[in-house]
Amino acid sequence: MMIRRNLMKSLATAVAALSLCGAAVAQSFPSRPITMIVPWGAGGGTDATARIVAALMEKEMGQPVNVVNRTGGNGVVGHSAIATAPADGYTIGMITVEISMMHWAGLTQLSPADYTPISLMNIDPAGVTVRADAPYKNLGDLVTAIKANPGKFKASGTGQGGIWHLALAGMLNDLKIPVTAVPWVPSNGAAPAMNDLAAGGIEFVTCSLPEARALIDAGKARPLAVMANQPSALFPAAPTLKSATGSNWSIGAWRGIAAPKGLPADVQAKLGAVMKKIFDGQEFQGFMQQRGFGTIYADSKGFEQFMAKGDADMGVVMKSLGLAK
Repeated sequence: MMIRRNLMKSLATAVAALSLCGAAVAQSFPSRPITMIVPWGAGGGTDATARIVAALMEKEMGQPVNVVNRTGGNGVVGHSAIATAPADGYTIGMITVEISMMHWAGLTQLSPADYTPISLMNIDPAGVTVRADAPYKNLGDLVTAIKANPGKFKASGTGQGGIWHLALAGMLNDLKIPVTAVPWVPSNGAAPAMNDLAAGGIEFVTCSLPEARALIDAGKARPLAVMANQPSALFPAAPTLKSATGSNWSIGAWRGIAAPKGLPADVQAKLGAVMKKIFDGQEFQGFMQQRGFGTIYADSKGFEQFMAKGDADMGVVMKSLGLAK
């Protein structure tokens, strides 16, 4: 009996020690640099948002946060790198709306369920931007020209089947114009697409207006409309799609922080608390407002629900447009 009692006591002591050890590990996180993977190229909205978050994380967590751009495969390469990293909190990433679309397009089997959600940070509606010297005074003029010359006008903004491609396809579909009327030129993000626009390689770009801002401010591009319920605070003169064409179509890109699936709950909670503090802080809000980026917050559970709904909605929309495999 005494032996059994001593054995039970030893086991209890061991369990308590392990619990304390686990708590100590969580409390010490992070004890080395963190890598934040960005699935899109430098210079775009995702890259800019990730870099301000990383810089503020460094201040809050006392460790370097290194941003790494992993482009390719229409976003698949970077999103896969996040999902397949060790689930220890030292590799996280900024996942984007494309994760709710890529698997419907047959590009990957990855879906929102393959991540540990941390927080939703940003959402931006699509805009339509042309070169500054384009002959179209408004979006109605461009739509009329597309109808009269199907196949002549090329557009870009992201990869094949990406969010800005879907924005264009949805707009055309809602305006009763065949999706094939505007050939899509895939790119590794909005920044290279805008450069292609300025160089004359394409006729217009569908991307968020903050992503198009540099060339608009430089006088090389001009926004015609925004696919949202209200005009952009950044370019209020650009009308909504509804006021410009009568179409009710609206769509936006979102960005959030996530880790590989299986992240320990205490590490997830610590990262979540840091993200909430960053989101509420004046430095993050000022950065986003200055660039015209929309802000939206959801905690881990809310972000999970947000992605699940978005994933289901994207499936319906892409199937209706013939973009789902």
